[in-house]
Amino acid sequence: MKYLTGMALFALFGLSGMAFAEEVAAPAVQATVNKGDTAWMIVATVLVALMVIPGLALFYGGMVRAKNMLSILMQVFVIFSLTAIMWATFGYSVAFTEGNAFFGGFSKAFLKGITPDSMAGTFSKGAYVPEFIYVAFQLTFSAITPALIIGAFAERVKFSAVLLFTVIWFSFCYLPMAHMVWFWAGPDAYTDAAAAETAGATAGFLFQKGALDFAGGTVVHINAGIAGLVGCLMIGKRIGYGKEFIAPHSVTMNMIGASLLWIGWFGFNAGSNLEANGLAALVFVNTLLAAAAATLAWMGAEWAVRGKPSMLGATSGAVAGLVAITPACGWSGPMGAIGLGLVVGAVCFWSVTFLKHAMSYDDSLDAFGVHGVGGIIGALGTALVASPDLGGTGVWDYVTNATLPDYSVLTQLASQAWGVGIAIVWSGVVSFIAFKIADVALGLRVSEATEREGLDVTEHGETAYHV
Repeated sequence: MKYLTGMALFALFGLSGMAFAEEVAAPAVQATVNKGDTAWMIVATVLVALMVIPGLALFYGGMVRAKNMLSILMQVFVIFSLTAIMWATFGYSVAFTEGNAFFGGFSKAFLKGITPDSMAGTFSKGAYVPEFIYVAFQLTFSAITPALIIGAFAERVKFSAVLLFTVIWFSFCYLPMAHMVWFWAGPDAYTDAAAAETAGATAGFLFQKGALDFAGGTVVHINAGIAGLVGCLMIGKRIGYGKEFIAPHSVTMNMIGASLLWIGWFGFNAGSNLEANGLAALVFVNTLLAAAAATLAWMGAEWAVRGKPSMLGATSGAVAGLVAITPACGWSGPMGAIGLGLVVGAVCFWSVTFLKHAMSYDDSLDAFGVHGVGGIIGALGTALVASPDLGGTGVWDYVTNATLPDYSVLTQLASQAWGVGIAIVWSGVVSFIAFKIADVALGLRVSEATEREGLDVTEHGETAYHV
């Protein structure tokens, strides 16, 4: 994507995290706050919070055994709260202020200088939303990402170790990834070729490489999926895994959670447009269709292989489709979204059945198999479905205020590969270090007796159910 027209434009139309404070670039046009955009962003923020609590908590909780249901609810709920405080005190500043290509600075630590009159840019020149709602919207993204990780090693990890890991991983993995992918100077800085080159030089590393990620394929899903894989490999398998029948205790709860995730995901993806306009409507449709297609693809693959379609398979397929469309949703056409959903549904079914068993790792709730694998498919697939020849939108040039000509799938695929590769390596290394620190400091895994009894009573002194 970088230098497609021979200039450092880096002008990507509609990237989730790339809002910017008013002072980062002097607006070339009159800055205005639209009440409709603001109202939509408030709604979108609530929808993303709904994805985490209760959506993800119930989706994951339904898949564990009854003796561990409350522990999953507790982990998701507290991770949400913990990351919210870290985001406000230092996270937002590190992710979304100018620093270097990998980290921002601390100029807005403790939300210093942000007032009700502060504005954050959208993806139209001169169009802004209140910075406070942008802070809150991105807070929910930072909260769901570490919560996704726990699905990989559910039912066997100390609550204290989960919290320590979250603090380290959030600080040194999530924040730099968000900065690398989503920080830029904003559309108003792109007044001419020279200004675009100057503005591009201040952007995050992967933004400069031209990697497209509308709402978090790399920052959220690959990032969390790889961390989950590292975790489950380091912690080891659950007692009885592969020898005893370990079944979800409530597919009903799982379906309720998946449905809340699907509904909340409209805020996750369409809210990432930051404006209530036609592109947000396209993102909404793409999100709906990709999840539906992946549901059918996973169900069909499972039906063909196992002879019966399962509810758990259908919900997993829906989430895989949502994961895959996340990076592509602002550039794909509706038919591209359906195609991406069909591919990811089938491939993720393979990854959580054949691949997991062949590699013999215990990814308890398939955090890697769905979010890691699905995120990689979506990030790479973005290069294909974004092509105008295949119904995509192409990429916007803010200097000429037109779509860039001569879109190249191969060129964009190389940029997407940068995003995928960096996400895998960065998350892999930081996750290993974070898990190791937590293990040395607190011990990662509960005792065998604790694991057999269940984490609800042993870790929290209460149970999810009283029958």
